Amino acid sequence: MPIESDHRASDSPYVARVWRGRAWAVETMTSVAASTWEIVFWHSEGERGAAVRGPETVASTAEIAGDSESFGITFAHGTSMPHLPTRGLVDSELMIPRVSRRSFLLYGEEWEIPGADDAELFVQKLVRAGVIVRDPLVDEIVWGGIAHVGARSVQRRVAAASGLTRGAIRQIERARHAAALLGEGVSALEVVHRLGYYDQPHMARSLQRFIGRTATQLQRHNDAENSMSLLYKTEDPVPS
Repeated sequence: MPIESDHRASDSPYVARVWRGRAWAVETMTSVAASTWEIVFWHSEGERGAAVRGPETVASTAEIAGDSESFGITFAHGTSMPHLPTRGLVDSELMIPRVSRRSFLLYGEEWEIPGADDAELFVQKLVRAGVIVRDPLVDEIVWGGIAHVGARSVQRRVAAASGLTRGAIRQIERARHAAALLGEGVSALEVVHRLGYYDQPHMARSLQRFIGRTATQLQRHNDAENSMSLLYKTEDPVPS
């Protein structure tokens, strides 16, 4: 298997997932759409780097520079870094300067590079320093909660925290969930019914746009064909 990854959920309201990955003998992979942003650290052939990656609104092909190991913290909906241009990070990334074996530069300060076991402690330090903030309404609304503010206020707050609309977030999350179910062997018809797609062609268009794969490809479990960025199930997304 040219790409290995493991991940875990988090009990921090600021963090959706913590993951680690390793890649070798592969030059490209499919980076699937994601409605959240993340901070990623990696080292490859003696070089180290870090970046803040924004949400991805379509599937794309990402190049992999040789054998590499990476570690990332995927943030929950509603979490943001106010000093960064949220909308400018959509389908983009910001390289972090001065990355060494132990530290990196962020918000004008040197920070120790965390590991998977102390990711939440690192995030809490960023929160205390004002580097990261959270709007709890955004995460609640994304998953179908009732807002006690006007629709325009909801739209403004979702966009401010994520750079995306609520509808775009739900579409991306539903496609990711569908891909995970198909990979587990759930039939296409059952996924359509469970996740509220109109029909199989509707799901097929969504998978092609956001995952870059067909339902059949996702069910094959072919490593060379299915080299993709991290997919995992959360809760059933609310149909958009």
